[in-house]
Amino acid sequence: MKEQVELEKRPQHHVVQVSKKDKMKKVMKDIISQKQLQVMAILGVAWMIVFNYIPMYGLIIAFKEYSVIRTIAEAPWVGLMHFREFVQDDNFWIVIKNTLGISLIKLIIGFPLPIIFALLMNELTSLKFKKAVQTITYLPHFLSWVVLGGILTTWLADVGIMNDILIGLGISNERLNFLAEPDYFWGIVIISDIWKELGWSAIIYLAAIAGVSTELYEAATIDGANKFQRMWHVTLPAIRPTITILFILAVSGILNTNFDQILVLKNALNESASSVIDIYVYQVGIQNARYSYATAVGLLKSIIAFILLLSANKITKKLDGTSLF
Repeated sequence: MKEQVELEKRPQHHVVQVSKKDKMKKVMKDIISQKQLQVMAILGVAWMIVFNYIPMYGLIIAFKEYSVIRTIAEAPWVGLMHFREFVQDDNFWIVIKNTLGISLIKLIIGFPLPIIFALLMNELTSLKFKKAVQTITYLPHFLSWVVLGGILTTWLADVGIMNDILIGLGISNERLNFLAEPDYFWGIVIISDIWKELGWSAIIYLAAIAGVSTELYEAATIDGANKFQRMWHVTLPAIRPTITILFILAVSGILNTNFDQILVLKNALNESASSVIDIYVYQVGIQNARYSYATAVGLLKSIIAFILLLSANKITKKLDGTSLF
């Protein structure tokens, strides 16, 4: 009894200190036991700091009149001048319309297609046929837009294969240079992007589907569910968190319209439909050496993307209970 009273009278902070020491020892022990992984992680963190965080210092030139003959510190402050100039530019609404138009259509059409493709691929029973389909659909992803842009330019020319097919089927009576027509540009960009990335985008959904328990499918089959009912009631609910996360990321990147793709497909004749934010920044900011102006437009785009990310994350968290953070 006397020993118990003495233990109760001891200061409690000693127990806390010992607990913290034990935790630190455990952490250090885990680090040492995983030293190879820790080295790899440190290299990744160092790379991010050097190439992602340190360059953020350069964002201040968005509020300065920077030129290459002066340092960033020497450049005079101009405040929000470049931001106001962008908003007041005559091409502002054209650029916004093309950027949002292409991105929204890509989101509406291009986002669900890889999901549907993955669901259909999961139902294939022939392993050889499945591998053949995967190879064919994955291949375009590994070709750069410089290569694919040259292919599309040849196919869509007035003497290209697309005109031969349309005339041969009786759909068209005259030859068209499709890339010279602004009305066709959005469709060309969206269809070619889906063609290039459909198979590759489906990989993450196929990986998520592979983790679905086979017992759920067996139970659904016993209950009389056919393939489409199993897709709808078993597969889709199981991969819904993956779909939600990718949807949040897609919404946050809605102002990105694939600079490489549009750069190789645009020309002077379709400029009214191909002028998007990234191309505008390249032409007005980079080519004309207006680095402060280009930085201001890029920063404004990043701020809007961050707001879209937070909004999409909050909405999906309320509706679905799934979110990035």
